[in-house]
Amino acid sequence: QVQLVESGGGLVQAGGSLRLSCAASGRTSSGYAMGWFRQAPGKEREFVAFIGWGGVLYADSVKGRFTISRDDAKNTVYLQMNSLKPEDTAAYYCAADVGPLNARRANDYDYWGQGTQVTVSS
Repeated sequence: QVQLVESGGGLVQAGGSLRLSCAASGRTSSGYAMGWFRQAPGKEREFVAFIGWGGVLYADSVKGRFTISRDDAKNTVYLQMNSLKPEDTAAYYCAADVGPLNARRANDYDYWGQGTQVTVSS
């Protein structure tokens, strides 16, 4: 079992930056692959970024703007978001799994945080 708590969301102007954090408790996060997803009102939850097995993945919509990283000593995963756009507005969720079969698929993750809201104004 692992518990996930996101933080760092907020309101920012277009072009600005935010860094989201996902703190894991319970079992250490180092044994888990971690993902970030987001969900805007009326839309399905969509993949944002993944880190695990020595590699990272990004959605095309955030590639070059967002960076995922992890500090296993702190049991924390980060999402650095730069050059934010209004279309990045959503609730952002971190997720963990021992080994998701498809890192881009939300249903493949067993553990989820409660989410943190990111709002980008134009």
